[in-house]
Amino acid sequence: MERRQTQYRHCGPALTRAAAADARRAAGRIAGYVTHTPLRRSATLSEELGAEVFCKLENRQATGSFKLRGATNRLLTLGDEQRARGCVAASSGNHGAAVALAARRLGVEAVVFVPGRTAEVKVAKIRGYGADVRIFGSDGLDTELHARAYAGENGMFYLSPYNDEEVVAGQGSVGVEIVRDLPEFDAVFVAVGGGGLIGGVGSVVKALDPGIRVYGCQPLASPVMARSIEAGRIIDVPGKPTLSDGTAGGIEDGAITFLLNRAVVDDWVLVDEERIGAAMRRYRDAEGERIEGAAGVALAGLRERRQDIAGKTVVVVICGGNVGDAAAR
Repeated sequence: MERRQTQYRHCGPALTRAAAADARRAAGRIAGYVTHTPLRRSATLSEELGAEVFCKLENRQATGSFKLRGATNRLLTLGDEQRARGCVAASSGNHGAAVALAARRLGVEAVVFVPGRTAEVKVAKIRGYGADVRIFGSDGLDTELHARAYAGENGMFYLSPYNDEEVVAGQGSVGVEIVRDLPEFDAVFVAVGGGGLIGGVGSVVKALDPGIRVYGCQPLASPVMARSIEAGRIIDVPGKPTLSDGTAGGIEDGAITFLLNRAVVDDWVLVDEERIGAAMRRYRDAEGERIEGAAGVALAGLRERRQDIAGKTVVVVICGGNVGDAAAR
């Protein structure tokens, strides 16, 4: 059943408890639709950093990203009538692909709007998962505004990539799997864009043990959530080009993830493009898998805090593996 977006407006422990409970329910709800991804110890990172480092491999999720979790959970929590009307999303990347596949699996019509500058390979991927892909706009924001308007005009559901409790809960199922597979650890490193992934994961690990440190990692070129937390409100931060396109861009005014991130994130780590690129290459060389820029951000953040984690057990979320050839070099 569809639920009003109200409970994440509270603060403090009540907020994190509510989000953790939602994530646990979401994990059970979506279990038959998503992959329980591996939590693998990295011998290379462990030796390099003098810690026990485990990688949560969301790059092995069906669409190559954690985003499938939130999209699937949100569609499953819609009422039958709303689901029958279909859903709309705006995305040229992981969220669009996730919505497309989740909708196909659940028999829901999906319309995904993408900006005109979107690479054809990305358009083909979203279309390949079964969505009706339509091109509109140029900068992403105009695409999103158009998608929202289209959804309202046609009685369809607009599926946000992060500003929705049930989407956050679905992303939080990553945390549920982590604590099931590794009941004792000291810290977790997560890349942050809109804040849904770290909000969900952070709430779950804090419910397990409030002493577990949650590190939010962002590119220095687009540190919107970190700067907003510093300012005490959501602000507009001009961005620069970044390898981590999955975390780039602004945050909606009134986004539910703001208070949740403020409640669960203990430390913000900002990393430059050189470190992001190096982290992507080193992971590829050591682990034999290509990862996207956002995952490189989390790994770079891990290295930035090497003194903090020495001798400890830590988890880094490899949030996705969708990367172009140029970025992978």
